[in-house]
Amino acid sequence: MIPLRDENRSKTTPHVTRFLIFANIILFIPILYYTLVELQLIPSDSTMLMFVESFFSSFVMIPSDVIQLRNLHTLVTSMFLHADLFHISGNLLFLYIFGDNVEDTLGHFRFLGFYLLAGLVASITHILSLSGSEGLLIPTLGASGAISGVLGAYIIMYPKARVLTLLLIRLVWVVRIPAAIFLGFWFFLQLLYTSLGIGGGVAYWAHIGGFIVGVVLALILRVSSGKRDRSNGLILDSPQ
Repeated sequence: MIPLRDENRSKTTPHVTRFLIFANIILFIPILYYTLVELQLIPSDSTMLMFVESFFSSFVMIPSDVIQLRNLHTLVTSMFLHADLFHISGNLLFLYIFGDNVEDTLGHFRFLGFYLLAGLVASITHILSLSGSEGLLIPTLGASGAISGVLGAYIIMYPKARVLTLLLIRLVWVVRIPAAIFLGFWFFLQLLYTSLGIGGGVAYWAHIGGFIVGVVLALILRVSSGKRDRSNGLILDSPQ
């Protein structure tokens, strides 16, 4: 299932979502250059290649480093790096479709804090899921943990919103699926892949951790908003 767009217009301009998309694209340029050189599509430059390698090693997260409380900044910087075009395209497509509405509900600054917190929890969940020293040395990067938090919040905030979805089942189908079903199925797949031990270089536990924290935070915010609304109602309805 590939989401094309949701039928849920935001009431405000999603400045933070756009900034996050732009930042991810800009920071992908050095890695794109490195990829094009490896494919021999453009000429190589030794100085530029050294810069890209230094850039990558400085900002990608190594789980063993974090456990030893070294390079803790990579918990954040790794959220803005991607390995290839497929990786960044998939992540930013989900962020573009679902991020604006969550930002609309939370507000710009709270959304940014929410996004970064979801990414941090996702990274920590991934580290805790690793067993053996070999996995702790594998570089980790990508925005999918933070974006999974956005998906978790969206399923709570807009469960009935329709998602225009491309289905590739024998033929090509374009159908409208409620967000609760689309995102619920997506989360089920993450659980299924982890239970079957299907890795493929994807940090599925990061997806699970990010999604869960997104759900929990959205529920907390909904409860607190409901209390404020009821409180406001009592004030308005009180005798003068």
